[in-house]
Amino acid sequence: MQIIVIYEEVRSIYKEKTVAFRLINFYGSEPLSADLEKNLSDMEGMKNWSIKKDHDNVQYSFLVDVKKAQILTDKLQPVLGRDPKAQIVVIPVSSAIPSFDEEEAETDDLKKKQEAKKPQTISREELYVEVSQGAILDRGFMLMVVLSTVVAAIGLLESNVAVVIGAMVIAPLLGPNLAFALATVLADDGLLKKAFKTNVVGLGLAIILSIILGMVWTGDLEISQEFMARTDIGISGIILAIASGAAAVLSLVTGTSSALVGVMVAVALLPPAVVLGVSIGAGQFSYAFGAFLLLAANIISVNLSAISVLILKGVEPRKWQEKREAKSLRDRYLMIWGIGLALVFVLLTLKAYFHNSF
Repeated sequence: MQIIVIYEEVRSIYKEKTVAFRLINFYGSEPLSADLEKNLSDMEGMKNWSIKKDHDNVQYSFLVDVKKAQILTDKLQPVLGRDPKAQIVVIPVSSAIPSFDEEEAETDDLKKKQEAKKPQTISREELYVEVSQGAILDRGFMLMVVLSTVVAAIGLLESNVAVVIGAMVIAPLLGPNLAFALATVLADDGLLKKAFKTNVVGLGLAIILSIILGMVWTGDLEISQEFMARTDIGISGIILAIASGAAAVLSLVTGTSSALVGVMVAVALLPPAVVLGVSIGAGQFSYAFGAFLLLAANIISVNLSAISVLILKGVEPRKWQEKREAKSLRDRYLMIWGIGLALVFVLLTLKAYFHNSF
């Protein structure tokens, strides 16, 4: 007997061997072909599947290991073009009792290599839906930017670590960057433009508001350790941003997005943006330059590492032609972000040289 429990988010409660699941429902007006049914029934990682039919509709339900969800949806995708009523619905499942049996070790080297090339992630479509939400530019996004900017400014100017961390968590600036990276890997022009616009508007709004706050602030900026810490950047800061960007994408593609809260604190895109604006408003342009370098390094590092992780995890378009376009686009942006990071290193070197000279 099997008991399947479906929650709104994936939280595994299986105490021994933790396995993430997806319940994939396929709805259509006609049954799948016999060949496709046999192909699906022989698929590894399938826990169970069932069919419901009536005079007009058919429903297939598949319970699969999350690592196999992309393979299954790709097998079902061609049917969508032939059946106008067809639809695929992916539902997160917290646990299934009994769990999947541990797969036997492979002995065939070729099969091992083929298995290694398969994407060990949640499905492409599920990842797209989750990440693309961070690129939505609406009143809610702008309000969160305004509120988080005010909170961050207070925390930075008062040197209150807890308040600064709170601002990092509520700031919505990480989402557009992750969406931009995913759009690059999938060659999705629509999402690419949307993510770029949302990122520019979000950062621009935060900086403009911070400039205004800097113009009216009468206190001494140098007495705040939290503020001054964002006016300079070292190699460790760049390494932190690269690692955090990789962790952000990894948590998404493996279905453990709850780890994003910690990543938001580690990446910290908002504080340097606020310090940049406040420094400009207060006329402290040397501080502003340091904050600008920190912000640029964080943005570049997050995008560079995010694209790299998505590539390593096998996230790519389904169609062959789209794969070619995606490879060209991602190579171009990897080069752009790489050059940008090198430029940041050059500017850091020049900044250190002039600081020591004068």
